[in-house]
Amino acid sequence: MTANELRQLFINFFIERGHKHIPSASLIPENDPSVLFTTAGMHPLVPYLLGERHPLGKRLVDCQKCLRTDDIDEVGNTTHLTFFEMLGNWSLGDYFKKESIGFSHEFLTKYLKIPQDKISVTCFAGDDDAPRDDEAADAWRELGYPDERIYFYPKKENWWGPAGQTGPCGPDTEIFYDTGAEKCGPDCQPSCSCGKYVEIWNNVFMQYSKDDKGKFTLLSQKNVDTGLGFERTLCVMNNVASVFDTELFVPIIKKIEELTGTKYAEPNVRAHRIIADHLRAATFVLGDDKGVSPSNTDQGYILRRLIRRAYRYLTQLGAPDRSMSVIARIVIENYKDIYPELERNQEFVIKQLDREEELFGRTLESGMKIATKELDFVQNGKLAAAKAFKLYDTYGFPLEFTQELAAERGITIDIDGFHRLYAEHQEKSRVGAQQKFKGGLADNSEETTKLHTAAHLLQAALRRVLGDSVFQKGSNITAERLRFDFSFDRRVEPDELAKVECIVNDAIALGIPVGCAEMSVQDAKAAGAIGIFDDKYGDNVKVYTIGDYSKEICGGPHAANTADLIRFKIKKEESIAAGVRRIKAVIGDAAK
Repeated sequence: MTANELRQLFINFFIERGHKHIPSASLIPENDPSVLFTTAGMHPLVPYLLGERHPLGKRLVDCQKCLRTDDIDEVGNTTHLTFFEMLGNWSLGDYFKKESIGFSHEFLTKYLKIPQDKISVTCFAGDDDAPRDDEAADAWRELGYPDERIYFYPKKENWWGPAGQTGPCGPDTEIFYDTGAEKCGPDCQPSCSCGKYVEIWNNVFMQYSKDDKGKFTLLSQKNVDTGLGFERTLCVMNNVASVFDTELFVPIIKKIEELTGTKYAEPNVRAHRIIADHLRAATFVLGDDKGVSPSNTDQGYILRRLIRRAYRYLTQLGAPDRSMSVIARIVIENYKDIYPELERNQEFVIKQLDREEELFGRTLESGMKIATKELDFVQNGKLAAAKAFKLYDTYGFPLEFTQELAAERGITIDIDGFHRLYAEHQEKSRVGAQQKFKGGLADNSEETTKLHTAAHLLQAALRRVLGDSVFQKGSNITAERLRFDFSFDRRVEPDELAKVECIVNDAIALGIPVGCAEMSVQDAKAAGAIGIFDDKYGDNVKVYTIGDYSKEICGGPHAANTADLIRFKIKKEESIAAGVRRIKAVIGDAAK
């Protein structure tokens, strides 16, 4: 089965069962500061999971681009990836556990022809927050799954969400494929990481909402959110050893072999896989219509980390200059028919990869000088953990690279100390991210909703003052402030910012009702609505209108009247990338 066949079979299966197909949303979340990237299909749909009406109804199906780096160190084994595609079906207050499980069973066993005895499932074991999920387990039993292939696990294994600190969440049932490998021991089961069991599908039953105090309450609208791992399922369907042996990666790895003069065989397997995975991920981030540039903060930092890690391995394997952009062209060629934005943004992708290679080449050279100096002055034949971690954190040297340099001089490294420092670094990053990216799409608080409306007024005002070339490039909204990124190739002058502020405050003073209508994309464009993200909504969209000021395609929600915003004030305007500016603004009492 080819990749395209699998995508289409899944989508058609659910369309035939009353689902509407929606396109993949951007990898860069819109108006969601709780996450840096879209890590699951549910992110763009959070407002609808919380009760907003989706223009296409209660049953949806999609193939969503996703990026996760929380287990980046696992990349190189048979199944882990940073970028991946997630096939998903959705019920927004329509069917629930029994129907969802029935759909999954039917698709896997009758359409993909996977023998039922190769499938094991897991369910939530229950705790003080929610009871044991016997409803899901009973649905599996009714389909003929014996108790010995139904397992119960706690939250760590069988609970999904919320995506940020608060929002919709619930128990899940996970579906595992038995590879046929020998059990690693008498206790081997789906929770084991030995490789015998591979998770391919996760059905999340979003029936709870978690608040900022950690309390779980039942949602009035029960939802189903499922995710079928596209690459893993393709691997199973073609009976290959790893996701890297599917058609998605074979052309990429062949190009790596050609560039480096090394074979995709031990001891180079892990290096080839890391290069292929990281550059595929980087190409999709850069090639997104809301693509970001490598930087030292937020999404740009993650992107830079992926690129530089790939570059280090390419360098170690002896690849020539500008190999990364050569590999990126292969990725674009592989995916351009499914994700045309990659070809549309190809020039930007290539330019950024070549630029980052040049920058990191200089950093690597500096790091080598520091590493040589540190190793030359080592006493007692052991490099201190803090020295090794500095080479990792400041110069991007992986531990194994520093170990190789040290071994050449007969020097060892305080490995345990390095791992302690690394763990401390991860914990600080995690806590910092939680503080920085609180809120999110699940935060439908009154203040956040008002700021969504302020963003519409701001874009309209910018276009009036600076011209129609201004378009939104991204936004980040919390209950405290609005951050709005837009296309513009020069500094916005103080008098221009004053005019923008004045236009927004005039609209607020007029107390204009915020209207909403559902229509086709074509009708929305004919009516003059703007919205560069309109492809994510599907054939029908919501159009929010604010008098003669603004008409935008948007998923919502919004304030009922502009007067609710009270007042608007711009706090800062700055450049964040070539041709992209950023405004930070506040409303209400904070704007007085």
